[in-house]
Amino acid sequence: MYPDHAPHVPVQRPVEVHQPTPYPPAVPAPAPVVPVQPGSVPAVASIVLPDGRIVTGYAIEPARSEPGTAKPAVSRAAVNVALGGVGFLAVCGGLILLTSFIAALTAFITQLIILAAVIFGGWIAVQIFSASSHQGGAGTTVNIRKAVIKRSNFRGCG
Repeated sequence: MYPDHAPHVPVQRPVEVHQPTPYPPAVPAPAPVVPVQPGSVPAVASIVLPDGRIVTGYAIEPARSEPGTAKPAVSRAAVNVALGGVGFLAVCGGLILLTSFIAALTAFITQLIILAAVIFGGWIAVQIFSASSHQGGAGTTVNIRKAVIKRSNFRGCG
């Protein structure tokens, strides 16, 4: 890795230590007193930020739900029935795809069989027509001597 194959010694540098500079503590200023008429103006809240600024705004009260309108918890049986329905639909969709795949595969195999039969039948036809063209005649050649012998043998039996 190094051209002179000498051991590499890391360079030692002095370590610098940085001390964090603390922020001076923020002195909270007293919040200004705002006269509020009861019932007509909502309450005003003031917040003192860490840098000493004061943010004043309306307090937002959280919405409270009525104790009688709380929703009942969903039962475990209802969840199981819903999940079972989703699973059943998934299986039905898979079966539909499976049946269409089987139908397509059957049609493909049928076409392959028909193609093989056509090719094989054509090969047989070529063999038949090429054999008859080499004989020189249009019809079938018959050996007359064998036919005569067979005929005479047939007469001799009777």
